[in-house]
Amino acid sequence: MSAGSRHAAFVTGSSRGIGLATALELARRGFGVALNGPSDDEELKAAEAAVAALGRPVARVAGDVADLGGHESMLEAAEAAIGPLSTLINNAGVSVISRGDPLDVTEESYDRCQAINTKAQFFLSQRWARRLLARERDDGRFYSLINVSSSNATAVAEPRAEYCVSKAGSAMVSQVFAVRLGRENIAVFDIRPGLIETAMTKAVSETYQRRIDEEGLTLIRRLGKPEDVGRVMATLATGELPYTTGHVIAVDAGMLVPRF
Repeated sequence: MSAGSRHAAFVTGSSRGIGLATALELARRGFGVALNGPSDDEELKAAEAAVAALGRPVARVAGDVADLGGHESMLEAAEAAIGPLSTLINNAGVSVISRGDPLDVTEESYDRCQAINTKAQFFLSQRWARRLLARERDDGRFYSLINVSSSNATAVAEPRAEYCVSKAGSAMVSQVFAVRLGRENIAVFDIRPGLIETAMTKAVSETYQRRIDEEGLTLIRRLGKPEDVGRVMATLATGELPYTTGHVIAVDAGMLVPRF
């Protein structure tokens, strides 16, 4: 499906990993894409070049999503470059400062996870929705808010307690906005990646692959790739599931299927 020039998406945390894979897939499907990273560095510039090579409008919008005061200017910059946004994808996220016992979690690490994984999602979603509802919309256009949480929204990883708590909060952000925006005909989705090969999981990927091979940790016997998640989000953003909202989509190879 070609989305055409009427579709534009802002993808936070898109200089690499899942965010970049999603941006590239959106561009392949005809979207203009605004990329985001905490700074306008070489990584973000390389991501811009990769999307531009696909022939779609693209822009770099650097900024720390934890800085709530910068949300309006980021959205303004994105829309000035690629046009009115039809989709916001809250992908930016962080893990814990260091793994360990929940009894040893520091306030610094807890607040960091909350600030980016939960609070930023809520308030950027709020700001985007306000802007969208304040303008005249195209009835033929599909609008969507897609938040990336994690399998740890429900599955406890004891050494990353504060991360789990923040992702549980992220999951509720999606539910709240699905309820509020449903009557505005704006779809909201919660994407829950499982064991995906990214910079965040690099240090433990061998351990997880061994558990997949030896214990059957996932039903599909491999680690996921960023592109696995990107394809799901692009499919949702194009409006191919127009009568669906408020749902959790697990991209986890069946990891959380109950078994005994």
